[in-house]
Amino acid sequence: MFKRILIANRGEIALRVLRAARELGIETVVVYSEGDKDAAYLDLADDKICIGPPRSSSSYLDIPRIISAAEIADVEAIHPGYGFLSENEHFADVCRSCKIEFIGPKPETIASFGNKSRAKEIAQSAKVPVIPGSEGIVDTEGEAIKVARKIGYPIMIKAASGGGGRGMRVARNDVSLVNSYLAARSEAEAAFGDSTVYLERLIENPRHVEVQVLADRHGNVVSLGERDCSIQRRHQKLVEEAPSPAVDDKLRAKMGKAARSLCEVSGYQNAGTVEFLLDKSGEFFFMEMNARIQVEHPVTEEITGLDLVQAQIRVAAGEPLWFTQSDVKIQGAAIECRINAEDPADDFRPSPGVITEWRAPGGRRVRLDSHVYSGYRIPPYYDSMIGKLVVHGATREEALNRLECALGEFHVDGIKTTIPLHREIVRNETFRGGQFDTSFVEAHLSG
Repeated sequence: MFKRILIANRGEIALRVLRAARELGIETVVVYSEGDKDAAYLDLADDKICIGPPRSSSSYLDIPRIISAAEIADVEAIHPGYGFLSENEHFADVCRSCKIEFIGPKPETIASFGNKSRAKEIAQSAKVPVIPGSEGIVDTEGEAIKVARKIGYPIMIKAASGGGGRGMRVARNDVSLVNSYLAARSEAEAAFGDSTVYLERLIENPRHVEVQVLADRHGNVVSLGERDCSIQRRHQKLVEEAPSPAVDDKLRAKMGKAARSLCEVSGYQNAGTVEFLLDKSGEFFFMEMNARIQVEHPVTEEITGLDLVQAQIRVAAGEPLWFTQSDVKIQGAAIECRINAEDPADDFRPSPGVITEWRAPGGRRVRLDSHVYSGYRIPPYYDSMIGKLVVHGATREEALNRLECALGEFHVDGIKTTIPLHREIVRNETFRGGQFDTSFVEAHLSG
């Protein structure tokens, strides 16, 4: 096991990794920017190192600064958390060159799954169902029209290096295809420095269901059930739950087998998430692989009893998985609400500033992963998420009732948050009935 690791992230996930490492008896070093100098979790680490000014490009995304900090601190491994450099194959490769263990997949694996077109090829080789689409990159408008007419409208244009809904456009005929194709390429170039795109048939109003996987260096792979992430706005997740109300035991087994097959064919190691679209008929299609720990990993932890971050660390240290697929048991239901410093009534405008009061909910099976506190100033430089409220219940109905109570107790002053939106979601009869898809927010909510 490692004796000392560096945490190359900030906020809630930095605190989450720090706690997991401490429980394993591992010393922690946390890097931070000048914008995070007042973060309370810094005092919990064994060491802390400032790596630059608030801007991410000069701190949390600056590979030389992070590697220098790791070498100064004499760590054996780096945990990248999620976001920032967590899926940067160059960073993982630099870590390897410097004889520092990257707590995540191999650089080659990150590169393969980071390109959506290549990821689709891997899925096909693993016999995982994929959405009908182009055979790789589409280089011209004329080629795009040929592909679209072959697979049928509506069409989704996707950036090969995309994520977070950027570089994605929908087209329903030849005219809109040309305009959307050019717009998607332009947006992809601006966002990712890569203008290449590919085409897929649009699965209208699907459910977004993902499978958590864990794989070691010894060829062992397990799937840990699914999470339903269909409650989202502009491709950004708002609520996640496990298990999915739309997945029965038979479908769960099929999706789990597909996810494991993808890992086995690609030689995947560490934690990852295989994302699928589930259509109205119950068919599922591979969408992408997230080669990192996900924001919503706590819901899987609550229904399996596993600490996924500790599992990441143990696997990266070379330990074999200590359980098999038959040992995985799904217990009850868990739901997570992402609490963002945003104003849902004003088109989700970010709301940085000072939290004048932070009164967190509590009680049995209520979990709040957050790094903020009363008096904390939210910096304007980073993602607006300030916490994750997670509840667990013996049944989905029990979890929903517990979530409604917890949201009612949750009180934040000084800034705007998404708590009122989550209260509206949890009271909605369509959501409570489990009969929702990715169009839920636009169709049912006032915000």
